[in-house]
Amino acid sequence: MNSFRVRLTLILIAMIGLAVLAAGIFMGKTYRDNHLEALQDNMIREMRLILDDMDLKQGNPDDLYAYYTNAAKHLKVITDSRVTFIRADGLVLGDSDHDPKTMDNHSTRKEVVEAKKDGVGHTTRYSDTIKENLLYVAMLDHPEDPNSDIIRLSLSLKKADESVQRIWTALLAGLLILFVLAALISYRVARGLTRPLEQITRVSKRIKNLDYKARVDVKSNDEIGELGMAINAMADSLQVQMTRIHQNERQLGTVLDNMINGVVMIDASGTIVLLNRMAEEVLGFSALDLVGHHYASAKQQYELSQIIQEALDCREHLRDEVTFYFPEERLLDLNLVPIFEDNDEFGGVLLVLQDVTAIRRLERMRSEFVANVSHELKTPVTAVKGFAETLLGGAVDDPETARSFLQIIYDESDRLNRLIGDILELSKIESRRVPLQFSPVELSSFVNKTIELMSAEAVRKQIRVSATVEEGLYVEADEDRLRQIVMNLLANGIAYTTDGGSVSIVVEPVHDPNLSLDEHGQENYEHIRIHITDTGMGIPKKDLPRIFERFYRVDKARSRSSGGTGLGLSIVKHLVELHKGTITVESRVGVGSTFTIELPVLQ
Repeated sequence: MNSFRVRLTLILIAMIGLAVLAAGIFMGKTYRDNHLEALQDNMIREMRLILDDMDLKQGNPDDLYAYYTNAAKHLKVITDSRVTFIRADGLVLGDSDHDPKTMDNHSTRKEVVEAKKDGVGHTTRYSDTIKENLLYVAMLDHPEDPNSDIIRLSLSLKKADESVQRIWTALLAGLLILFVLAALISYRVARGLTRPLEQITRVSKRIKNLDYKARVDVKSNDEIGELGMAINAMADSLQVQMTRIHQNERQLGTVLDNMINGVVMIDASGTIVLLNRMAEEVLGFSALDLVGHHYASAKQQYELSQIIQEALDCREHLRDEVTFYFPEERLLDLNLVPIFEDNDEFGGVLLVLQDVTAIRRLERMRSEFVANVSHELKTPVTAVKGFAETLLGGAVDDPETARSFLQIIYDESDRLNRLIGDILELSKIESRRVPLQFSPVELSSFVNKTIELMSAEAVRKQIRVSATVEEGLYVEADEDRLRQIVMNLLANGIAYTTDGGSVSIVVEPVHDPNLSLDEHGQENYEHIRIHITDTGMGIPKKDLPRIFERFYRVDKARSRSSGGTGLGLSIVKHLVELHKGTITVESRVGVGSTFTIELPVLQ
């Protein structure tokens, strides 16, 4: 824009300079012409005065040379001009500056020819005699007689040229001053024209660089002002549109990033153009590594590349389930949907990845649960049915046998009742239809009461049950459900501990070093930890991950003989989770097991 301003300034200066130069030339020429015309008029008046005062003699030229030469020299002093007397035939009779006898015939001189024709003639030419530019004016003695004698005055143009030179000097000085003024004025004019354009250019560049808040400061209502207002209107429209686009992009990005399914968009050439956060987790690659690259660069397993290529080739909806082993083993449901543009041109495919590992696991667990429930229910029902048939077959007549069979039928019915109760209990807990009534529980008295409830079975097996609980420990919990948790774990410990063994329960606060002391100087705590340890048979390491599953038993024969349903630990785990706690187990075969429960103090 600065170069444009310079060019515009130079153009304005050149235009003004040419105009001033043309005016100066015209004024100089006009002045010179007017000056020469004034000299001619003055010389004509002087010649008329001379002719009126002087009689021109006729006769032999030799007799006239002296007369006219003296007269010419005398008149030169008066007129300050060169005076020449010329006979009608062009012979020079006298001259103030030169010997007339040596001078050429002047009948062909331009001023003489014009004088014979019009009475007065004039011209300007270089004089070979005087070696100067002269103005010649000739006049007939009798203007009505072309053959009359002629008087001629000539004046050096040196003075006239000097005057013109002075005019030219003044004109050049004025022109120079005018050039300076024109330059200043032109610069201000050009600056006034280009400054708004510069601002418009800067604003346009900022808009091009996505700065849609840039505006032109409009200060005029001319064409440039209208252009600025048009730029501002365009910027307003772009800002509104880009704000809407960015808002839509943010919304779309939020939706994609928070989807539970992975989404991958692949164009018609096989290049990945979009990858959401869940797809990154599923595929084990970041968007920076894949977006803009061919899908084959993901180096995923062959089945994924094959189904993507098949979708690009057939351009139809495809669906399949593939097991992925990187970054971890999981089962994925793949949906590939073709994308078509507004003009029905194929734009690529949209790959939706859904992790169905947990769903399939739940389906398998449901099937196993149904099978286990059927098996568990069938066992006592079969026993009841078998012994009842035996009694009906005649064993009822033997009192001792009948009593034994009826006791078995009673035990199996009781076991069946417990099994159905546990199944219903677990169903309610899993469906979260168990309302918990939270209240502060003082753990010392709570543990002692719970041990008292379990004392009969412990005494029967000569198992020592001990408790270690700090005084004043409280936890917010549903007391009945917390007792159900502890009793289940104590019952398991007693059941799987040989006679004469021991079971202990330890309750301790989990101190946080970042928390300040309470008003009694005691350390504050946010969690409590319950350890239930037995000296029983222990759990093999391979079974530890599965002991909280429904109907899973480490020793199936002993579990049935102890009357367990196989649902106790699963119920315990769900109840602990309802209290927002955790449960873990450590065990060594032949040494014993320790179950650890950690619960938040406040719900």
